[in-house]
Amino acid sequence: MGKDSRKLVANNKKAFHDYFIVEKYEAGISLAGTEVKSLRMGKCSVKESFIRIEDGEAILYGMHISPYEKGNIFNKDPLRPRKLLLHKGEIRKISGRIKEKGFTLVPLQVYFKGSLVKVEIALARGKKLYDKRQDIAKKDMRRESEREFKVRNL
Repeated sequence: MGKDSRKLVANNKKAFHDYFIVEKYEAGISLAGTEVKSLRMGKCSVKESFIRIEDGEAILYGMHISPYEKGNIFNKDPLRPRKLLLHKGEIRKISGRIKEKGFTLVPLQVYFKGSLVKVEIALARGKKLYDKRQDIAKKDMRRESEREFKVRNL
């Protein structure tokens, strides 16, 4: 496995439905040993998670990592807050943007990059209900046109 190989562990499809993605960042994540083993088995969820910046640190809340089965007393709380590893300049830039109305930080995916666990986070703006409806209508139209194209080319 090379340094650039990516093995996806968890994906947050809901984020693309609920938010307009403005900017993406890659962050490391501070984990315990049994959590990494659990991630290697693919037991992770970032659906309901969010990120806050507190005291110059980015903290990920609501990310669920199932306890490692072969672990013992060293297993940590599955929903504990986890520190994200970003450069100070990036954190300052992100916190400045979050202070603007409507911006938030959401995790998009958790993956292994080589042997390191990384989280792709995004600076996002919330969608209104009519935006979500427009996206669904576009998807339906695209799906319908692909279906017609497939039928015509048989």
